[in-house]
Amino acid sequence: MPIHTDILEYNASQAPGDRRICDALAKAIHRALPGAENKVWHRHPVWFLDGNPIVGYSRLKDCVRLLFWSGQSFDEPGLEPEGSFKAAEARYTSAAEISPTDLRRWLKKSVEIQWDYKNIVKRKGKLIRLRRSG
Repeated sequence: MPIHTDILEYNASQAPGDRRICDALAKAIHRALPGAENKVWHRHPVWFLDGNPIVGYSRLKDCVRLLFWSGQSFDEPGLEPEGSFKAAEARYTSAAEISPTDLRRWLKKSVEIQWDYKNIVKRKGKLIRLRRSG
């Protein structure tokens, strides 16, 4: 599945420095999650596995934020808790700050470690850990 046109347009709409960050993140995510559905969701690029949001990024006032929905469970340096659920983030002000090694490791964990955000409303805000088969 190619990178969705809406994501490419989102990246192209950013200032040059932020566009470099967004393009680098999109390429790395796409390589690591080649079969994942990807789209602009709630106005930001997001990748999904079986309808469950896994990773995305967004332009904030002073940086580009990379967000892993289940990232607090990765137990990884470089990812900071975000919000009241299981999400964790890394923030970048330059594409040079992105560690390809860390990003590959985090993306691998994003497939292995998932909380069920897809059904969070149905479960009235309760998250359950998904178990990977295979």
